[in-house]
Amino acid sequence: MRTYTIVVEPEEDGGCFVTVPALPGCLTRGSTVEECQARAAEAIGMRIAGLVADGEQVPAEAGKPQLLSVTVAA
Repeated sequence: MRTYTIVVEPEEDGGCFVTVPALPGCLTRGSTVEECQARAAEAIGMRIAGLVADGEQVPAEAGKPQLLSVTVAA
């Protein structure tokens, strides 16, 4: 079993865009947070299966991503 952090970002249309920082290129979308979690689990499983099939190493999450704010003059 592996645990990965997912980032759920709201979209203008009301849905959400999901990324997995530890697995670049692993993305999905959902309408609700619950749907995002379910779809992310599927996407992560597929990404890991693809890496294994290609003989590549499956990355582990090195640490929890941080969300920070930066203020800039506009």
